[in-house]
Amino acid sequence: MAGNTIHAVELVFLLLLLFVVAFATLARKLQLPYPIVLVIAGLALSFIPGIPRITLNPHVVFLAFLPPLLYSAAWFTSWREFKYHIVSILMLAFGLVAFTVWGVAASAHYIFAGFDWRLGFVLGAVVATTDAIAATSIAKRLGLPKRIVHILEGESLVNDATGLLALEFGLALIIQGQSATVGSGSFRLAYLIAVGIVTGFLLALIVERIERYLDDGPIEITLSVMIPYVAYLAAESLHASGVLAVVTCGFILASAAQNCSPPAFVCRLTASGILLTSS
Repeated sequence: MAGNTIHAVELVFLLLLLFVVAFATLARKLQLPYPIVLVIAGLALSFIPGIPRITLNPHVVFLAFLPPLLYSAAWFTSWREFKYHIVSILMLAFGLVAFTVWGVAASAHYIFAGFDWRLGFVLGAVVATTDAIAATSIAKRLGLPKRIVHILEGESLVNDATGLLALEFGLALIIQGQSATVGSGSFRLAYLIAVGIVTGFLLALIVERIERYLDDGPIEITLSVMIPYVAYLAAESLHASGVLAVVTCGFILASAAQNCSPPAFVCRLTASGILLTSS
C-alpha cells in the first residue's frame, strides 16, 4: 500500500515537472508572464479525472520553497531603489493590504454562500499579500515602468507582516471568539516587524563575520543554502515574521558583497549558488 502511494507521488511529481516545462515554453512563445500561464494551467489540470489526490502540509511547503525564493529576490533587489521608494512601498504594504482584507470581508458573503464577515476577513488576509517572485516577474514581462516595478518588488517583500497580523486576527475571531483591539493589534504588528528585522540583521552580521575566515567553496555553498532557512526558522520560533527576517538578511549580505574588498570578504551571489570568489 505504501509502495503504491510512493509510486503515485513520483508519477505526479514527474508529470508536474513535464507540465511546468511545457507551459513555461508556451508562455514564452505567447510572450505572457509564466506565473499567470502556470496558475491557469494548474487549475485546468486539477479538473482532469483520475489524477491522484496528494495532500501537502502547507508549513512544509512554505519552509521548503519560500525562504530561498525570498532570499533570492531580496539579494537581487536594488537597496538604493528600495530606500528611494520607501514611502510608496510602506503605503502599499500596509494600506493596500488592509484595504484588500476589509474589501474581501465586506463582499465575501455576496459571492460565497455561508460566508460571514469573519470568514471573509480570513480569506482577505490570505489573498491580500502579493508574492514577491510572481509580482516582479509579471511586472517586468508586461513592460511596466521601472519605478512601478521597483515599488511592486519592494512591497511584495515587506507586506508579510500586515498579512500575518490580519490572518492572526481572523483566526482568533473564528476559533477563539476573540475581538481585536487597536492597542493589541499595533503591538503585535510592531513585534512582527521589529523582531523579524532584528533577527535577520543579527544573522547577517554573524554570517558576514564567519565568511571573513572562509576560503572553501563547498563549505560556502553549504552555508549559502542554510542562511535563508536559519533566518526563517529563527524568526518563526520567536513568533515573528520569518519573511522579513529572510529579506533583511538578504539585503544586508547583498550590500556587503557589493561593497566588499577582497580578500577580506568572499564576494558571492549566495541566493543563486554562484560563487564569485576573489583571486
